[in-house]
Amino acid sequence: MEILRIENLTKTYGAGENEVRALDNVTLSIGKGEFVSIIGPSGSGKSTLLHIIGGVDRPTSGKVFLNGQDVYSQNEEQLAIFRRREVGLIYQFYNLIPVLNVVENMTLPVLLDGRKVNEERLRELLATLSLEDRQQNLPNQLSGGQQQRVSIGRALMNAPSVVLADEPTGNLDSKNSQEIVELLKMSNRKYGQTLIVITHDENIALQADRIIAIEDGRITRDDRIRRAQS
Repeated sequence: MEILRIENLTKTYGAGENEVRALDNVTLSIGKGEFVSIIGPSGSGKSTLLHIIGGVDRPTSGKVFLNGQDVYSQNEEQLAIFRRREVGLIYQFYNLIPVLNVVENMTLPVLLDGRKVNEERLRELLATLSLEDRQQNLPNQLSGGQQQRVSIGRALMNAPSVVLADEPTGNLDSKNSQEIVELLKMSNRKYGQTLIVITHDENIALQADRIIAIEDGRITRDDRIRRAQS
């Protein structure tokens, strides 16, 4: 079952001689529950694609549909709600709020949305992420791997339809990197969430159900490695 559809997506920056085409007429369909890795050289358009899927950056032309919703037909307020409820974003550098503890960082998107925290889900995520004994710690009291676990918990707190991870292990050593990938795979299986990961790490890419390669803003390869778990 399709959860994400991208049609003729183009993104340009600048104008005239200075125009840069970050995405060039990209069309793509991703099914519910798929784990997709996106690979390609720096500057190929990977992060631009992820940000447009996540409602962070508007396309120059083309459409993005998530759960049948035309994402960019929405106004800015509707788009902000969409980002909080439908998309979980995980970045390389964690982006935690330094004055908030682990629980506060994880539950921030829910509170910003004006909704009540699902305490059962919070407890489950804290246990799954091995953060039960770190609930009151501030980010500077955590290791890099623990901080990335908090950012994953924050991304999953709202039970989003799609989890987007932009080089989530790029700032971690190999041991922590594999632990983070296992957590993302667990989330993909346990919660049935669609997972899209940008990575330069071939070992991570090969753990996905599907590998999409991008160069110069275009999809150059789309290989299915295994069938997504239903």
